[in-house]
Amino acid sequence: MKQPKTHNEQLLLANQSVANSKDELKDASYRLNYHFMAPVGWLNDPNGLIQHNGIYHLFYQFNPYSFHWGPMHWGHATSTDLVHWNHEPVALAPSEAYEYDETKSEMGCFSGSAVMNGDVMTLFYTGHLEGKENKEVQAIATSTDGIHFTKHPANPVISESPEGLSNEFRDPKVWKHGKFWYMVVGTAIDKDGAIVLYKSSNLTEWEYVGIAAKSDGTQGDMWECPDLFPLGNKYVLITSPMNMDNGKSTVMTGSMDYEKGIFTPESQREIDYGIDFYAAQTFEDEKGRRILISWMDFPFTEFPSKADKWSGAMTIPRELTLGEDGFVRSHPVQELNTLRDIHKHYDKLMLSKDDTYNLNSNVYFKHSYELKCKWTLPEIEKGGKVGLRLRQSKDGSEQTNVFYDSATNEIIVDTTNAGELSHKAVNKAPLRTKNNEIALHVFVDTCSVEVFVNDGEATLSTRIYPDLASNGIELYTEEMEAMVEYTDIWSLKNTGIS
Repeated sequence: MKQPKTHNEQLLLANQSVANSKDELKDASYRLNYHFMAPVGWLNDPNGLIQHNGIYHLFYQFNPYSFHWGPMHWGHATSTDLVHWNHEPVALAPSEAYEYDETKSEMGCFSGSAVMNGDVMTLFYTGHLEGKENKEVQAIATSTDGIHFTKHPANPVISESPEGLSNEFRDPKVWKHGKFWYMVVGTAIDKDGAIVLYKSSNLTEWEYVGIAAKSDGTQGDMWECPDLFPLGNKYVLITSPMNMDNGKSTVMTGSMDYEKGIFTPESQREIDYGIDFYAAQTFEDEKGRRILISWMDFPFTEFPSKADKWSGAMTIPRELTLGEDGFVRSHPVQELNTLRDIHKHYDKLMLSKDDTYNLNSNVYFKHSYELKCKWTLPEIEKGGKVGLRLRQSKDGSEQTNVFYDSATNEIIVDTTNAGELSHKAVNKAPLRTKNNEIALHVFVDTCSVEVFVNDGEATLSTRIYPDLASNGIELYTEEMEAMVEYTDIWSLKNTGIS
């Protein structure tokens, strides 16, 4: 790839590549129907989530030249409802000495965030260039129309990591508190994940405050994609720790002392217990909601969609709330209700021990649907399981199991038999209390399952790649009885994002 002289020339090449490649995906087997995907190529982390003048902006890590990870650009999409997205021109492309070298395989405009500074939309990102001593720096780009961005002449606004810390130094998250702008950046201290805090009065000159939080030795060796924000009467820190239990993302609730520049955690758990959830980011929208979107893939596995020349998707948008127990809860945004189409309701189904009930016999639900159900378990202390078999083949050999195990008090998503191309995993979400009522809210798409448990107490997100003819939906019990108080299923309309 010949090195252009300007950012605009790089953007022109990237946008031409997108236009030239779109037709290649017309017959792609596993394109999702209502989840966000890039128009072509490779997608990973969500970046720069923001709403301005009623328009939601989703930026994301993007390789417009290949369906493999490569030189990172910022893709861009806009929406008025968080559900129907329009692809916009590529927002950022690697072009400067701190982020571009055609001889390097690892380079580009890495992850970051966005703020409105008056009427100016400002993107913060990490310029990454492998092989340099200070391989990661923090930079900004600005726009007055929210579409076309200019890199700031002051770049890089932070040119090196603090003394004594790792040169793994990326993913700036910026927000305003009082009179100052604050930024956290992910890094490491002696191979323990950490975030460092900066503050500024003008967004271009940044003062290092100190280490805001760090791992206790069990939370990964580098904290990627940090996100620190107020929620209810607490502060919340979300990180994606490297080399921690298969790329799990963590959420901590606690308090933030701006005078000392320290976040003090009070509790910690996984923000999502599924294997395909990483690099989550949030923003506060104009309704005052804290909205989360995450990359819905496992970073270190195969991507079956590469056979169709594309990779990566986002989760459905989720609203975060703080429960009475002090833990963060996650809920599908209400706007998703507009996708509901054909509806089937089942009321008061009593399942005996080792029983099944077919939910897809009268109304045919194919690849994309929403399912809500509630189970009452009269003999929960005796042990047993109650669950759903999703995307099940006619002979039952292929299925994704979503079930409650009363012996361990866990909701489990088992993809062991979810298809030859699926990642084989048993995802477990421990519930904090044990009672005889379990409520599930499930979103199924062409190659994904997202499960919300007990009004957002826990979530599990996973990608699956079953045969396209595997569409069975079945309730079942093992060694226990269950009263299925209700089951509602809606087919979901295609948003046309492809």
